[in-house]
Amino acid sequence: MSSQTEQPKMKPKAPELIHAWGTNSLPPTLLCTLIVPLHTRPLRAPILFVAPLLFSSYVNLAGYTTDAAAMSAAWSGLYALLAMRRRQEWTKKFTIRGGLRGLAVGLGAVNFVCGGWVWLRGDKAADKEERETRNRWG
Repeated sequence: MSSQTEQPKMKPKAPELIHAWGTNSLPPTLLCTLIVPLHTRPLRAPILFVAPLLFSSYVNLAGYTTDAAAMSAAWSGLYALLAMRRRQEWTKKFTIRGGLRGLAVGLGAVNFVCGGWVWLRGDKAADKEERETRNRWG
C-alpha cells in the first residue's frame, strides 16, 4: 500500500474529447459503413464519398494525423451538407433507413467539427517527430 492517497480520475474536458475524436482513424471508417448501405441500392453518386474517407483513415494510420483530420473534415462536412439538402418525407424519417440517414448526417457533422478543430490546432512538426520515433513503415 502506498502512503499517498490516490487521486480520483478526472473526466476529460471537451477540447480533449474533440481532439481525440478528430485524430482517431475510426470515425471516417464508421461514416463509410453508414454511407455504403444507404447509397448502394440503387447505386447513387454519394457512394463516391467512401474512397476519400477510407483514404483519410489510411493517411491517419500512416502518421499524418493533422492532414488526415483535414481530409476527413472536408469530406464528412461535404457529405453532411449534401445529405441535408435532400428533402425527405415526414413518414420516411421514422424508418430504419431514415434513422440510418440521420445517423450518417450527424456523424458527418461531428467529424467535420472535430476534424476542423484538429486541423486548426494541428502541429505538422510534432506529427513528423512522432512518425520518426514510431517508425511504423520501417
